[in-house]
Amino acid sequence: MAQHDDGWFGEDVASRYDDDAEIYAPEAVDPVVDLLAELAGGGPVLELGIGTGRIALPLSQRGVQVHGIDMSRAMVARLREKAGADAISVTIGDFATATVDVSCTLVYLVFNTISNLTTQDAQVACFRNAAAHLRPGGCFLIENGIPSLRRLPPGQRYVPFHVSERRLGFDEYDVAVQGLVSHHLTIEPDGTARTISVPFRYTWPAELDLMARLAGMRLRDRWSGWRREPFTGESEKHVSVWEVS
Repeated sequence: MAQHDDGWFGEDVASRYDDDAEIYAPEAVDPVVDLLAELAGGGPVLELGIGTGRIALPLSQRGVQVHGIDMSRAMVARLREKAGADAISVTIGDFATATVDVSCTLVYLVFNTISNLTTQDAQVACFRNAAAHLRPGGCFLIENGIPSLRRLPPGQRYVPFHVSERRLGFDEYDVAVQGLVSHHLTIEPDGTARTISVPFRYTWPAELDLMARLAGMRLRDRWSGWRREPFTGESEKHVSVWEVS
């Protein structure tokens, strides 16, 4: 799949993005919204990579004033078709650098979206952009996976993450540059094959902590999930919260 004006999330992805019932299930959404609403503390929030509104819409329905930034017009168009979307303002642009004229209590990035920025410079810029939108004492939250490098034997670059009759998914690592390409092969009901390959840059929690320090923030909390499960060496992801110093 080629990159275009919508980044890697053009119409071909946007038209199917909401078909994944698992990520829209209450058990996947409710804990996220609960924690974000608590951290917002009644103030306005900014979602970087707002997409089709999987989290923004239910958060807005809790009475939180939600703003968003996203590069993909196709994804935002899907958001705009949904009930309640008129309460959410969205700016089209690169969330590492695009700005909104709002001072927020919370800025957040969920579902590994920080990794869509494929250079360290862009990720550092994102932290600075988030900090620039926060009030004193405000928080920046990221949900991100832990790289599966422990599953790579010597000389191997590929880690499967989904294997079924109609779908294959595997990640391709380039450890020299912290690169990752996520490959997806789906067999449609009519027997045709659809492939998507999307590049990412993986990060470690400690690297993100340093980016936060460069942006004038400090780590406040880190969990392995949205229900505040303890973060350990066996955690497969982290939910981290940094606070403006």
